Order: sequence, then C-alpha cells, then structure tokens
Amino acid sequence: MKIGIASDHAGYEFKARIVQWLKEKGLDIKDYGTDSLVSVDYPDYAHALAGAVEKGEVDCGIALCGTGNGMAITLNKHQGIRAGLAWNSEIARLVKAHNNANIIVLPARFISYTMAQHIINTWITTPFDGGRHLRRIGKIPVK
Repeated sequence: MKIGIASDHAGYEFKARIVQWLKEKGLDIKDYGTDSLVSVDYPDYAHALAGAVEKGEVDCGIALCGTGNGMAITLNKHQGIRAGLAWNSEIARLVKAHNNANIIVLPARFISYTMAQHIINTWITTPFDGGRHLRRIGKIPVK
C-alpha cells in the first residue's frame, strides 16, 4: 500500500513522526510536505495530496493541520476524494466503514501523537462495509 501524507506547519511534527512510524511498519510513504514549522498555507499541501490520490500515484492519504478542518474542506473540493476528519478511533472506523474515506484528516492540535497512531491504524485496517453505504456514496456528486 502506498500512502500519501501532507500537513501544514501545525501538523508537521506529527507528520514527521508518522512517516517514520509507517515506514517502520513496511508501508510505502510519499510525503507531500510541508517540511518545517514555518507557517504555510494548508491548501497548497492539501491540493498536492488530493491530486496524487486522484491520479492513482498513491492509494490513499493522511492529512494533518491544526483543527483538521482546513485540510478536510480543501481535500473534499476534489473529484473522487472522500476526506474524513477523525479525532478518535471510532470516528476513523466509521469514516472508512461507512464513507470509504480515501483520505483521513487529523486535528494535530487537539489529539495526542498516540491517538494519531490509533486513528491511522484503525483507518488503515478497517474495510469498507459496502451495501447501503455504497448506495449513499453513489449519491455524492462527482463532476
């Protein structure tokens, strides 16, 4: 599985640790930035990650910013992206099982690093339930 990851400055420290952790688990990680704590504009990194998922350069993605909202809003403007904001493992499970989210978004300023690991692990390992959820996803317009 090839996973893309992106953050703004607020999510940078978690992102750096997450990249290392996922690589240690044997996953192929593509980092779309940022690469420092210097203030940046989150849409620049969200667009890069969303584009990579849309083009199939990566299978799915992880995004981080302070609240997660800016990234989620930007990511969900892209065709074929279903980005879900998760602040605990149960939300991560539901975002994948019910919405088949192809990008998980984390609020770096409001969760611990350990919680971020639990959220990501849950999201990666949860299968999509399909069934009635597939019908509902089909009603999300894609231009």
